Amino acid sequence: MSQKVLVAGTGISGISAAKLLLAQGGEVVLYDGNEKLSEEKLKAKFDEGAKVTIVLGELKKTDLMGVELCVISPGIPLEAPFVAVIDEAKIPIWSEIELAYHCSKGKLAAITGTNGKTTTTALTGEIMRKFYKSVFVVGNIGDPYTAHALETTDESVTVAEVSSFQLETIMDFHPNVSAITNITPDHLDRHKTMECYIQVKEGITRNQTEEDTCVLNYEDPVLREFGKTLKCKVLYFSSKEKLDEGIFMDGDFIVYRHDGKNEKVLDVNELNIIGRHNHENVMTAVAIAIHLGVPMDMIREACREFKAVEHRIEYVRERFGVTYYNDSKGTNPDAAIQAIKAMPGPTLLIAGGYDKHSEYDEWIESFDGKVRYLVLIGQTRDKIAECAKKHGITDIMYVEDMQEAVQVCASYANAGDYVLLSPACASWGMFKNFEERGRIFKECVNAL
Repeated sequence: MSQKVLVAGTGISGISAAKLLLAQGGEVVLYDGNEKLSEEKLKAKFDEGAKVTIVLGELKKTDLMGVELCVISPGIPLEAPFVAVIDEAKIPIWSEIELAYHCSKGKLAAITGTNGKTTTTALTGEIMRKFYKSVFVVGNIGDPYTAHALETTDESVTVAEVSSFQLETIMDFHPNVSAITNITPDHLDRHKTMECYIQVKEGITRNQTEEDTCVLNYEDPVLREFGKTLKCKVLYFSSKEKLDEGIFMDGDFIVYRHDGKNEKVLDVNELNIIGRHNHENVMTAVAIAIHLGVPMDMIREACREFKAVEHRIEYVRERFGVTYYNDSKGTNPDAAIQAIKAMPGPTLLIAGGYDKHSEYDEWIESFDGKVRYLVLIGQTRDKIAECAKKHGITDIMYVEDMQEAVQVCASYANAGDYVLLSPACASWGMFKNFEERGRIFKECVNAL
């Protein structure tokens, strides 16, 4: 990687990719369309004398002199005007996970899907740490893959949470085990059509061979059919059907059926995470671990010890008999459906946020009489309120910020109720990201 590379994007992903390229002896042109950024501050992120040229604002052909490759950050859409300049110059575009893959060693498990991938990735990482000495958990879950690529060895296992944005520009990316948790409508503001979104997600298997494995959700009809087309091994999991081969629920037990016999994995009542969707996440992680050679007793132990991921149906506190849960990572209707289903009793639901062009009917239908009050914030509150009224829900309140939302819920909740932040929308506009939204929610709850 000793060539001259354009790195597009100056966020965590872009800076990490640039540092990896420099460590490999490369030269970097660091580009961002925001001309108001400080060149001095960007330079300060690198060692003195690093071969980094900063380009801000409009990208010109002359900026690409000698550039052989572009690494694009996942937050940048391929319709961005500067991408046309790169295409015209016939410079290949890689995602940052493609770059990391080329620079890393050892085994790779890659997890994608609309929902559940963060919990699945975190649990898979914990299972791997029971058996392997060198484990890296990377991607959307936290650290960029590029930040740890050079630390990996032939004995390492890397567990990567991979988004559709990252999969748009892969070429040779090749996991030993891949998993697609589910596919439901999301990010249609970027991918435009459901067909395109599905195609991008399924691209995680593009370079897998007969030696590799793909774990798929049998209950997702798109994925069930997709599995029939793959040349790699396919292992299905199901929360509803007893499979002839694969992992499934039998009452409260997760069962692994293989070689004509059933092997009990564990009783879901032993888990610290709630909801059927979380049982599916556990099944996915178990399937990945089996195919990476982790003994079943270690898999069981890790699953029993695992706690909920922050911001994903995360228990916050109980106050005056009211229990508060933070599901800020419920950034689309399908994720929010899983959260409301997981609530054991009457719920006051805080929802709303940035509009990703989602439809809310199925989510609101899933309330099934459980939601006592719908407390709405953000850009989508009118759209959600209109949809809710169409489905006969009238106990709706508008609030201006998270503090007011929490205070309203605390005032109206009865002992035995649940207060759930599960917005069904992205956080942008009111918050930097879903992490900030969840953190502020927890601060407001703990200040009651």
